[in-house]
Amino acid sequence: MRRRLLRACGATAAGGALLLAGCSGGGGDPAPGGGSTGRGDGKGGGTSASAPATAQPTPTPTPTALDFTPDPKRAPKNAAEARRMALAIVAGPESWGPDYVKRSPYLSAPDAWPVLDQNCTWEIAAPPRSVLASVTAYSEIPATGGKGPLRVAATVTVHRTESDADWEMAETLEEALRCPEQQLREGERVTNLGSIGVPYGQGGNGHATDTLVEHGSYVNDAFKGQHTYSWYEARIGQITVATVVKGAPGHTEDATSVQTQAQVTMEARVKEQLGARS
Repeated sequence: MRRRLLRACGATAAGGALLLAGCSGGGGDPAPGGGSTGRGDGKGGGTSASAPATAQPTPTPTPTALDFTPDPKRAPKNAAEARRMALAIVAGPESWGPDYVKRSPYLSAPDAWPVLDQNCTWEIAAPPRSVLASVTAYSEIPATGGKGPLRVAATVTVHRTESDADWEMAETLEEALRCPEQQLREGERVTNLGSIGVPYGQGGNGHATDTLVEHGSYVNDAFKGQHTYSWYEARIGQITVATVVKGAPGHTEDATSVQTQAQVTMEARVKEQLGARS
């Protein structure tokens, strides 16, 4: 199985979402989303042998598996079953908050699959054979009172196997590394994009098989300035669920709690649809 290029370090959990802190690679270079920690190896420094020993905290046991077991009989067997499951999971405007409404069009086309090309531009292609179904629901707070439209989206992808879903997570991490600046569509782009992956049992992730976070700056030719861009994705078994927030003028509130709310809702629905047993 393909190994991830990035792993979490210095991440903390906040209501189910990950807030990035400082990270460093093996050579001490800054990783996307954080700076070098400059950790030492604890040796040398002229410490006296007679110095009193410092009590070490008891390490917290690391969880090794999710606290539920999916029912194999509930796994979708074909594209039609997978699409019904995805539609039952995906977060609509009611999952984001009372001010959100459906955008038009509201749902992505059944045969649409986004692909990041070699020029770091997103295009639509046919889904790969590893994907049974993928649904994206688009919501927003419409522009009003001098504020721009705050647009969000939720995506559910049902893969044929857990391994296929794991590949998607790994490729998403690589995309931010390969293309820190991405053209979303005409007049919309993301800059300064960084990503980090957090598997279960690390960095406060006790709710999904794997998770990843992307943060950057969102630029839209329709209004001035750079605004928040936040992507959060989680994998539970063969299903991945993702949420994205694209900021706009006049919206100064923290979008993290809203994004977390939609994400947690979908993760709970995944476990319900898969017949998870505690």
